[in-house]
Amino acid sequence: MKKLSPRARAVTGGVVVAALGAGAFGAMSASASAPAAGPAVVPAAAKADANNRDLQQTTHLTAAAATKAAQAALDAARKENQRVSVAVVDRSGNTLVTLRGDGAGPQSPESAVEKAYTAVSWNAPTSELVKRLEQAPNLKDIPGTLFLAGGAPVQVKGAPVAGIGVAGAPGGDLDEKFARAGVAALAR
Repeated sequence: MKKLSPRARAVTGGVVVAALGAGAFGAMSASASAPAAGPAVVPAAAKADANNRDLQQTTHLTAAAATKAAQAALDAARKENQRVSVAVVDRSGNTLVTLRGDGAGPQSPESAVEKAYTAVSWNAPTSELVKRLEQAPNLKDIPGTLFLAGGAPVQVKGAPVAGIGVAGAPGGDLDEKFARAGVAALAR
């Protein structure tokens, strides 16, 4: 019998493993698709409804609402001849919309996302959060956050549902002013 090279052994072994895996998958698929004997029984845990205390409903911005807010912030900056980027994130910090205005700096889109994430995470404007760094300087080490003015939370009944961040103006106070314009656009 001829000895196989290491490469041939690896390829042969891979084929064997793939064949075994496919066979196991096929067996599981076949058993999963077999009809159940008797009437279907729905476990009590699957009968969750809106009155269940274990479920929580949350409010989210639509893509259209996030875009409206971002565009309003960008328009407010443009009226003052500022070149900025705007980001809107959801309650979990996932980016919904990012708009980079004409002439905005290359760092501004990422900074806008981080300001929006910071605002929604703490449910406060980032200008207020900058003050917290005096008592807890390690806050700035939390990944994805940026403790500079320019982020504003979007709230529904006092709870954060999104964050708007603006970056690129010559001062954080202007960035935050434009972020607040985005929040205000959602109230219209």
